[in-house]
This record gives sequence, C-alpha cells and structure tokens, in this order.
Amino acid sequence: MTADDRPVLGTALMLAFCLTAPLIDTAAKLAAETIPVGQITTARYIAQALILLPIMALMRLDFRMSRTDIAVTFVRAILSVGSTITFVGAIAVMPLADALAIVFVEPFLLLFIGHFFLSETVGIRRLGAAVVGFAGSLIIIRPSFVEFGAVALLPLGTAFFFALYMLSMRWRTRGAHPVSLQAMTAVAAVILTVPALWLANGSGLDSLDPVLPEGRYWAYLFAVGLAASVSHLLLTYALRFASSTVLAPLHYLELISATFFGYVVFSDFPDLATWIGIGIIAASGIYIIHRERVTARSVAAGVAPILPTP
Repeated sequence: MTADDRPVLGTALMLAFCLTAPLIDTAAKLAAETIPVGQITTARYIAQALILLPIMALMRLDFRMSRTDIAVTFVRAILSVGSTITFVGAIAVMPLADALAIVFVEPFLLLFIGHFFLSETVGIRRLGAAVVGFAGSLIIIRPSFVEFGAVALLPLGTAFFFALYMLSMRWRTRGAHPVSLQAMTAVAAVILTVPALWLANGSGLDSLDPVLPEGRYWAYLFAVGLAASVSHLLLTYALRFASSTVLAPLHYLELISATFFGYVVFSDFPDLATWIGIGIIAASGIYIIHRERVTARSVAAGVAPILPTP
C-alpha cells in the first residue's frame, strides 16, 4: 500500500463506520420495546466480548495487562457504559436523528474541557463556533423537551461521557491493538454491569430490572453488540490510515444514515427545527475542524501565531 492509498482507505472505512454505527441505535431502539435500558447496555458488552475475545485469541494478541492498564481500562469502561446507557435511554422514546444530533455537541465539549481544564490553547473563533454549536443543540432540545420531558437531556449526558472517553483514549493507548482495546473494554464493562443487573433483579426499576427476552428480541440484543464491534473497529482502523482532521467532517454523514434508518424502521423524520439545529451543529463542527487544520499547517510551517491559536 502506497502513502497515497492510506487516506483513501481511511476514508472508505470511515464511510463504512457512518453506515453501520446507526445500526447499533436501531437495534437498541427495537430491543427497548420490551427490554430495560440497563439490560440492553449489558447485552451490548457481553456480545462484544464474545465476538472479540476469540478474535484476539486467533490473532494471538496478548491478554496480559499491567495494573495501570487494568485501571485505565475500567475508567474507559465506566465512561463507555455511561455513554451507552444514556443514549439507549434517550432513543427508547426519541427519534434516532434527534438524539444523535444532540450527541454531536461532543466535539464542542472536548474543546471546552481542553481549554478550561487541560490548559490547551483554543482561540476565540473556535470557542465562538462551539457556542454556536451548542445553540444549535438547544434548537433541537427545546421542542424535544416539551414532547418527551427530561429524557431529551440524556443525549447531552451521552456527549459528556463520550467526550471524557475520547480524552481517556490518550492514556497508554499507543501501540495497543484495536481489537484488544475494544475487547478488554467490553470485558471490564461486563464486570461492571452484570452485578448491577443482578442486584436490580426483582426491584421493579424500569431501567434496570432484567426480563427474559422473547423471540426476535434475542436477535436485537445480539445485533447491538455485533454492530458496536464492527463499527468501532472500522473507526479505529480508519484512524490508523488517515488523520482525524481528514475523517472528522465525514462523521456528520452518520446523521444522514441515522435519519434513513429512523425513517425506514420507525417512520421518524426530523422536523424543520431539527434540521436547522443539525445544520448549525454540523457547520460549527466543520468550521472548528477547518481552524484546527489551519493551526496544524501553521505549526508545521514553523509559524507562531501572534494571538492565541484560533
């Protein structure tokens, strides 16, 4: 493979991710008709572990982990579980595209966290774009809050947990194989969620008290884990072949595929206000990516900006 082929392959893998990722949400929403949110979340990680652990063995990847790696893996698992359970809770009642559009404030949260808590240099233009992006999310949240209540705020929780999860990926991941990373995070998530379900058994809690799936709902639960395994591996490998600045704008295509599956499977189609919000969020995110590219080119050229990096 030549150097010119790598970005092309990375782009193809990213497009495949955008097509398959909404299948996680579609299967989860179908399962949520009769299955509690906590049980769907647990099933995702059980299926993911069952799929990826044999692949690890076949690839002869190392199962051993240091204490630090174990600790970091459990932190990632907690954040991943938080992201999953809040989003499944949202789409159980909300349309897929509406909930996913709100989750796309995650890049803006990363920007704010990096600037205010990690002392990363972020210019006024990127901060301004992040504020505009948040405004776009409010356009979607406001009517959703009126229709669905506090559930409309759950995707913001998903964005927060996922932003922290992405930050955690900076810890000791260099050289880690994508299959190992996903498999061991799934195992840690299972260790965390199965006892919670066991304790909730018979409690009557709608979101946690497990039930025995019937018929096709077994397939829906497995499909959540299968789609999660495939899509996240596609994303991880895409980032190995192309930079995040190349791939990030393509991520917004996931909104289109989510809208397609939402309409075909559930007859949900975003209204005008939602499309306006989606447009504002996508435009703000793409502008931030553009500014990051400009900054990266300036740094590569050895040009130090006079003002804080915009």
